[in-house]
Amino acid sequence: MDFIPAFEEARRIILDSVTELDTENVELLESRGRVLARDVVAPWNLPRFSNSAMDGYAVRAEDCREGRALPIIDYIAAGGRATKSLSPGTAIKIMTGAPVPDACDSVVPIEHAQEQDGAVRVSGVVTQGQHVRHAGEDVREGETILSTGRLLRPYEINMLACCGQSHAWVVRRPRVAIVATGDELVALGENPGAGQIVNSNAYSLAAAVCAVGAVPVLLGIARDNLASHREILSEGLKADALITSAGVSVGDRDLVREVLQELGVELIFWRVNVKPGKAMTFGKRKGVPVFALPGNPVSSMLTFEEFAAPALLKMMGHKQTVKTMFPASLQSDLRKRKGQTLLVRVRLEYVNGKYLAWSAGKQDTGLVRTMMEANAIAVLSEDRETFAAGDEVLVHLLGGAEF
Repeated sequence: MDFIPAFEEARRIILDSVTELDTENVELLESRGRVLARDVVAPWNLPRFSNSAMDGYAVRAEDCREGRALPIIDYIAAGGRATKSLSPGTAIKIMTGAPVPDACDSVVPIEHAQEQDGAVRVSGVVTQGQHVRHAGEDVREGETILSTGRLLRPYEINMLACCGQSHAWVVRRPRVAIVATGDELVALGENPGAGQIVNSNAYSLAAAVCAVGAVPVLLGIARDNLASHREILSEGLKADALITSAGVSVGDRDLVREVLQELGVELIFWRVNVKPGKAMTFGKRKGVPVFALPGNPVSSMLTFEEFAAPALLKMMGHKQTVKTMFPASLQSDLRKRKGQTLLVRVRLEYVNGKYLAWSAGKQDTGLVRTMMEANAIAVLSEDRETFAAGDEVLVHLLGGAEF
């Protein structure tokens, strides 16, 4: 247990330790943001029939000589159909989305034509095929339109609905048990007394679990005794993942690691060479990953962001599990301990074609306000001690931040 992995190594170990969950069939709207678990094959062509892309007149291009009057012999609304055949030298008035009649090879928009006395005169050149959406030009019947592993956004849901799919097979969302520890904690809604604080970490972690698409299960507070820890952590291990807050350091009442081992959890590492968040434990039991996070609120939120969130995303079938990193220019000098990765809360702005990163405030791990002020995290590499204003560093957006 003396193994202390570096930042990237710890994340690799965690991701290698978790596997994708099983699948379920859910209603279409419930599939948004989920990962597709089965290929979807188109049951029909899209469009299903050739139709007009404009309100206008269905014609044969060769009939549309400048100034020639074409008798209008029929009218087709969206959802309707032609009642007469388009014969040479005639036109049919047609609305957007209406099926194009046989023999029609072009649609002339209303704004490019003049209708008078039951006939239409076309202005300008008409090209064959203009403003006609042909059957199957988007999707062909029998084509695989969505492959396993595809993230279902509103656009994919539109395609599924176009193909008549009311449900979708997706990777199941993990149930994530959340346990806070400590006699100093009181439940939300209670007035804290002397030396007590509200159990806020459980709610920030639950919100973060929701944000990545998993399902939080709040199990309450484990008090600073072995019996309470055993009872609540045993219940937590019945979920798909377990996250605890506090109780993982070396104090007399830091009981989480002891009880997890007693319950059969294999502790893979119990510290990480990163600040904040060094006092973090990761383990697993029977495929259930366990993240024992520090108790300081910033450390708890950042270790979830950097380590737990990618693991949960992998469990849900996501291919992109780690935030995209990009360069930004520091706007103040920073100093850190060499050999340790430093996570800095920053406020990121885009100015004159360049990302600029300002410190979001004092970097104390008990100051929640800085998490609200930040919209990104600067990851300062372990191989350097000093960073000067103007230096480029790698950053990633903070979960839920808008930019």
